[in-house]
Amino acid sequence: MRSGAKVAVIGGAFVLVAGGIGYGAYSMLGDTGDGGGGGTQSASQSSKVKTGPPSAEEIAETSKGFFDAWAAGDASAAAVLTNNEAGAEPVLASYGEDAHIGKIKITPGPAVGTKVPYTVKATVAYEGKSKPISYASELTVVRGLTTGKALVDWEPTVVHPQLTEGATLKTGESSTPAIEAVDRNGTVLTKEKYPSLGPILDTLRQKYGETSGGSAGIETWIEPADASQPDVNLLTLAKGKPGKVQTTLDANAQAAAERAVKKFSEASVVAVKPSTGAIRAVANNPVTEFNVALQGKQAPGSTLKIVTAALLLEKGLVTANGAAECPKDAMYQSRSFHNLKHFDLPDGSTFTQSFAQSCNTAFIKLIDDTKDDAALPKIAKDVFGIGLDWKTGVVTTDGSVPEEVGGEAAAQYIGQGTVQMNVLNMASITATARTGTFRQPVIVPQSLDNRELATASRSLSPSVTQQLTTMMRATAAWGTGAKAMAGVGGDKGAKTGSAEVGGQSTSNSWFTGFSNDLAAAAVVQSGGHGGDAAGPVVAEVLKAGG
Repeated sequence: MRSGAKVAVIGGAFVLVAGGIGYGAYSMLGDTGDGGGGGTQSASQSSKVKTGPPSAEEIAETSKGFFDAWAAGDASAAAVLTNNEAGAEPVLASYGEDAHIGKIKITPGPAVGTKVPYTVKATVAYEGKSKPISYASELTVVRGLTTGKALVDWEPTVVHPQLTEGATLKTGESSTPAIEAVDRNGTVLTKEKYPSLGPILDTLRQKYGETSGGSAGIETWIEPADASQPDVNLLTLAKGKPGKVQTTLDANAQAAAERAVKKFSEASVVAVKPSTGAIRAVANNPVTEFNVALQGKQAPGSTLKIVTAALLLEKGLVTANGAAECPKDAMYQSRSFHNLKHFDLPDGSTFTQSFAQSCNTAFIKLIDDTKDDAALPKIAKDVFGIGLDWKTGVVTTDGSVPEEVGGEAAAQYIGQGTVQMNVLNMASITATARTGTFRQPVIVPQSLDNRELATASRSLSPSVTQQLTTMMRATAAWGTGAKAMAGVGGDKGAKTGSAEVGGQSTSNSWFTGFSNDLAAAAVVQSGGHGGDAAGPVVAEVLKAGG
């Protein structure tokens, strides 16, 4: 036992004592549920094993015992009160030994069912330097599978909400010098002011900290189990000299993006400069280590009709001002497709009208005429750069339009089926449509490390580019994107999308648009129509410029 913990037997019960502090009358029997946890039970004990959810009294006693042991720095005593003693002890021990966290005060809040929320206030002390640290987390009390005792359900997040399986808390000289990331105009970008940039700044530090001219400081951080992932800095005890890292971001656009996504429980947005590929803003709500805006994979709905329209225009199957049928329903290889609320457009309506009103059937009816099931995946890659190896400067998922046949291929034409995109991909697609040429998005200049950027094999013709942008302008002027784009100035265009996802009663809201030399795309999970939720997010970013 660490910290001088002793076990005494009083009245037949085990009492754990450390430094004169009692942790409660708990048997020294853990329960990992997987054969661990130490100890055995007598026949008389096993016949009295409790079942069912822990009582309020048990929850209070167990959590208090755990908190008291943890606060006293006794990892063994705290670990034995969990259902995974072997997994919990080294993490709890490292709290003091590796992270140098002491003077711990844990304040529990009222239990909500079996969950107990709490705040931790402590002090990190290392080589004569100290600083307070505080955060909130929660634990769950469960019934031990074999002992029947009330135990803390062990997860690394019990110790710190950002701690993941296999990760460790450490304090010392930072493994990589800190960076001072600046936007395109030299404005300093911090995770405190721009929360969505937190994971990005951590990655930029990992990649460019050693070569940016800085020196290490003393910090407390989370070191992930996966060495390819960046450390997560929690506290700086002594600043080193940060190295400067130039980004392509724009502070004004980033601030607008942060504001816009916070209006929804789950939303993401990215803005890109069409003429260069420079990423101007990236924002997510909530902010997680997995960057949904850059790494997400989901169906983009009708926003993908930008790519489909380019295909149909290239093949000469339609023209922007030519007639295009838009019936209520269309059948393709035994699979039925329909428009939202089964609307149709009158005979003689143009392809621009079908695009601007997001008519699904106008696109589905032309699939046979392409005479190539692989036509959509091919133009997505060859012109729009989807599926190429993008080297933006941080980790991204670069979109996917797999080759399909039959009804699944038809679903792809309207952004459903097996198409996988994130808002970075869709902002880039819009940027390509705007200029006719794919320019790989970047968040740090290529000159920073001379990495090889992805290039598409060809551009759209000037005629197709002009027609495509004309249709997007119509969508923003009087089509499904008109309401959202009403306050956006300049030369503007848009495309809406509503992506149906299995298990969701409401579709995901997608919207993408441009204003002059800025393109942006957003998704709001379960947001419904594209113009209703994601549209205002895009509009707010476009209005900020960049």
